[in-house]
Amino acid sequence: MNIRTADIADVDQIRRLYLAAFGDEEKESLANLACDLLNETSKPDSLHLVADVENGIGGHVAFSPVWSKTSRNLIAYILAPLAVAPEKQNTGIGSQLVREGLRILEARNTGQVLVYGSPDYYGRFGFTAELAKEFIPPFKLQYSFGWQAVQLESSVSDVHAGPIACVKALNKPELW
Repeated sequence: MNIRTADIADVDQIRRLYLAAFGDEEKESLANLACDLLNETSKPDSLHLVADVENGIGGHVAFSPVWSKTSRNLIAYILAPLAVAPEKQNTGIGSQLVREGLRILEARNTGQVLVYGSPDYYGRFGFTAELAKEFIPPFKLQYSFGWQAVQLESSVSDVHAGPIACVKALNKPELW
């Protein structure tokens, strides 16, 4: 397996990955989100990683910048979405994608990374609900316990984030 930066040429394989990895209720919205994020430009850039396996792309993760809603200063990145091909789940691909993304963002001097997902899964990477309390999401959360953040080791700053703004592809209430 090889983890590399995704590009626009991967969009069809990424779409198929999300359609296969998720159930009927969420597969279309997550496939659309992943593809929209890959097509979106932001400053700073989003980070998209894929895991190449013997038969194509076995996993994908995106990290997008978030800004302070009041100052428009970059304050963190958000991890969303993450998918692993059904036949490759529980093999460590998702964990490797998350760890590599966090490593790259730390090297870029990113202070915090947010996620809206399973505390059991993301807790293994150091994500906690306690740190996330400083970041007010752009929309009301359906499952508030899933809002988490991790402080990357390279950052020593205190977090006083307040309300956040995100890239256009994530700025949809149905995703929250």
